[in-house]
Amino acid sequence: MKIYQLGSTFEFPHPGKAPAEGLLAFGGDLDPYRLIVAYSQGIFPWYSDDSPILWWSPDPRMVMKPEEFTTSKSLNQLIRKNIYSVTFDQEFERVMRSCATVVRPDEAGTWISEELIQAFIQLHLMGLAHSVEVWYEGKLVGGLYGLALGKIFFGESMFYHLRDASKFALFHLCRFLHQHEFILIDAQQDTPHLRSLGARTMDRADFLQILEQQKDQNSLIGNWGDGSAKFCTFDFYNPFK
Repeated sequence: MKIYQLGSTFEFPHPGKAPAEGLLAFGGDLDPYRLIVAYSQGIFPWYSDDSPILWWSPDPRMVMKPEEFTTSKSLNQLIRKNIYSVTFDQEFERVMRSCATVVRPDEAGTWISEELIQAFIQLHLMGLAHSVEVWYEGKLVGGLYGLALGKIFFGESMFYHLRDASKFALFHLCRFLHQHEFILIDAQQDTPHLRSLGARTMDRADFLQILEQQKDQNSLIGNWGDGSAKFCTFDFYNPFK
């Protein structure tokens, strides 16, 4: 198995060269434009503090169609009772840091480094990275964040402090994306939790084909919470033009 070392340019080897588990390359940096190039090609960073930056493209890929989100009985009750409220793009950094500090039973530490947080803050200021916040009695109790390119939302991480708060965030994200004609959420890794919410696996080749079709699509750029976001051209395959 060959793992490629990245250089100073933002070029990546073809993701199809990665084995099924997905490790494709190492090195480089987390420059926002490198991240744009990576995600637009189906590649994402995932690494620990004691390793170099590792770049992945697993096969198969976990994805979700916004209209196929599955609500549980408890979540349906929560939605009907209107206990939580939801906002978009109001506390992006707080959501990211909450995702970074939440304790996950099967993981030691976090891949959401300070460097990654700063890079995604820049992507958020560019109108490309977005957050969903869930509130209870004025307190932030759940949320998620990710990157939107074309009509695809690349989901990064979720957190919750109260029951079903992250599912509540995902429910509202799916509703928003469906209303704006997004076709897919990239959930990256296959987990039973994501399957229970309606996600499914897709062959990497099919996923990459969808990404290729997205290069001519406008992106919903701007703040998703204040009505200022607009569909406009962002050449994320050639972001330096």
